Amino acid sequence: MWIARFALALALACGGAQASQVKVPEGPSAGVRYVADWAAHAGDNAGLPFAVIDKVDGRIFMYDAQGRLQAAAPALTGAAAGDQSVPGIGERQIAAIRPEERTTPAGRFQVRMGFTPKGEDIVWVDYDNAVALHRVVTHVPQERRLQRLASKVPQDRRITYGCINVPADFYDNVVKPAFAGGGVVYILPEQRQPQELFGPGAGALAGR
Repeated sequence: MWIARFALALALACGGAQASQVKVPEGPSAGVRYVADWAAHAGDNAGLPFAVIDKVDGRIFMYDAQGRLQAAAPALTGAAAGDQSVPGIGERQIAAIRPEERTTPAGRFQVRMGFTPKGEDIVWVDYDNAVALHRVVTHVPQERRLQRLASKVPQDRRITYGCINVPADFYDNVVKPAFAGGGVVYILPEQRQPQELFGPGAGALAGR
């Protein structure tokens, strides 16, 4: 039952998607480069395409299975700072999620395609915690999500309940084809260094 409840909540939170044309952002940060290089060289991506999401800079970088950068775009992430999801958040109604609980968790996630109850395709990043990667949604005009994607100020891109929103054209032309057969998403931490979560000597990876 809880799966049905949180799927419905996701549909209500996401609403309808709208396409946007947004300039590709600048190159990856040192943290993104570190994780991408390590994932490819260590084989942590298991021969699958992967994405690295930088919450601090508000950007997503897509790589092929060999670790070659394919494309990049701005990304909206959780409104609250933090690297973990609140326990049980996937079972709660959207209206019950407090502002400080709207985090996008950090870690390594094996992703798969899925659908909302409305039939809109999404990429499940963390199914149990209702975290998905999908097209930007605009059903709440006062949130100004399209304007936030276009903003040069990274903090403007902190607005979601935890999902990752990207430009619709980027999702359709890059994300969806890349992850059609599965993939991996790495979300950088913002409260510690990437080396503490990824790479040689790091602890257990969240979301593994």
